[in-house]
Amino acid sequence: MSAHCCDHDPKPGAAQANSPRYRKILWVALAVNLAMFAIEIAAGFRSGSVSLLADAIDFFGDAANYGVTLAVLSLGLAWRSRAALLKAASMLAFGVFVLGRAGWVATQGGAPEALTMGAIGLLALLANVLVAALLYAYREGDANMRSVWLCTRNDAIGNLAVMLAALGVFGTGSAWPDLAVAAVMGSLAIWGGWSVMQQARRELRASRLSQTQA
Repeated sequence: MSAHCCDHDPKPGAAQANSPRYRKILWVALAVNLAMFAIEIAAGFRSGSVSLLADAIDFFGDAANYGVTLAVLSLGLAWRSRAALLKAASMLAFGVFVLGRAGWVATQGGAPEALTMGAIGLLALLANVLVAALLYAYREGDANMRSVWLCTRNDAIGNLAVMLAALGVFGTGSAWPDLAVAAVMGSLAIWGGWSVMQQARRELRASRLSQTQA
């Protein structure tokens, strides 16, 4: 799934969010996610894998999220919470899209290319584990920071699932393992988006109350 204007941050880790180290980590994460988006979108179309396409779109969404996070790090809690609401909405939209795409492909027949799925899934997993390790210390910050962590964590889980789906496709010759993983990834995005949205709303209420009492 930062800095503070005139309101008071409710989480002790929020002050870390505007640190130079956190900014550098976000720039690294942004570059990694853009590169993986380009790789996975090409591999997804080549292999016919819905889960790879879903993961590619997720990488692109995460890159946009990192960019938004970098833009609001030095702003107050209210603005960071609004950014988190925007990112939560994008996570929800991604989840709905993936579930719809999986449902549509299920009616078309055919199986994806398992070898490409497995190889790209492994590469994506390594990329997300690197980013998740860098972000781990910031996982308990405000809604904006938490959304960054949740996106990266969900991506790593999704990469493992893609690799398992590749094994399933290889063993069965069916598209169903790929579609099942895509459905899980979509569901994770919906759950994560809803969680971040609820926290961001609480922080917005706290920010308004703090300004009223000032």
